[in-house]
Amino acid sequence: MSTFAGATGIGSWPGTSAREAAEIVIGELHRMPHLVELPGRGVGADMIGRAGALLVDIAVDTVPRGYRIAARPGAVSRRAASLLREDIDALEEAWETAGPGSSDRVVKVQAPGPVTLAAQLELGNGHRAITDAGALRDLTDSLTEGMTLHAAEVARRLGSAVVVQYDEPSLPVALAGRLTGVTSMTPVHPVDESVAIELLDRCAGAGPAVVHCCATDLPWKVLQRSSIQAVSVDVSVLAPTDLDGIGEFVESGRTVLLGVVPTTAPVKPPAVEEVARAAAAVTDRLGFARAVLRDRVGVTPACGLAGAAAAWAKTAIGLCQKTADGFAQDPEAL
Repeated sequence: MSTFAGATGIGSWPGTSAREAAEIVIGELHRMPHLVELPGRGVGADMIGRAGALLVDIAVDTVPRGYRIAARPGAVSRRAASLLREDIDALEEAWETAGPGSSDRVVKVQAPGPVTLAAQLELGNGHRAITDAGALRDLTDSLTEGMTLHAAEVARRLGSAVVVQYDEPSLPVALAGRLTGVTSMTPVHPVDESVAIELLDRCAGAGPAVVHCCATDLPWKVLQRSSIQAVSVDVSVLAPTDLDGIGEFVESGRTVLLGVVPTTAPVKPPAVEEVARAAAAVTDRLGFARAVLRDRVGVTPACGLAGAAAAWAKTAIGLCQKTADGFAQDPEAL
């Protein structure tokens, strides 16, 4: 059974209380809880802002459009680091309060992936960092080093194995050359597939890694050729071509995490059986035996839960865990 074959959340969470979020996540996800991101706290707490606390020897600051690389650490970098410390402290407290769990329990931490980070961070001249090969390389090296240190700290404080998730919502558009430039005269050229693979492989050196991308047009050839161990997708946006990619990825001995639980509360919340059938529908169409649901499939919300009501966020990850528990006990029971 794969490390990633279970239930987990994507990363973002509603509200601003790290302690409350950690208690819920630890309480609901008994095999792969995650260190949440709380973007509701503002600057430094969102996906790109968190990188300000993780990058080594690279600082970030804010600009009207988002974040940029700064010459030296300032208030934004310090705030991001403070928020991350608060989140880790809250997770450790909830972990200790909950007591010993199963022996195979792991913790997941998240960061923007190298392509998305470079696509969303600006250079001093206002251009995306992804337009500068040297900046792209330096950011990736810094991110890898930072995530290695981050994962090691969480592992030490919790006494648990740690896996790493890289969020790559911008990967498809970066590869397709659909990122916009500062002006129409300064286009952003497509990222070469071999470069993207190299970047992902370097980041995978920080520990067992999953790439999350809830966008359309997933680059399965890139993901298949990389050393990433798992891919996390939003089932609702999958096209027929994605099924072939999922099939090849699973056949290569790796894991796919299926985002089958809505990120906001539907009019009628789904039963566990409905969530299980949604996941099984994917593997059934590929002709896999139901055992793959236990061994090579994870269950998650479709994407982050920052936009959800607090009650639904708890319900959503609870549905994921109950579904994964059912697969672990008897994947043929559907």
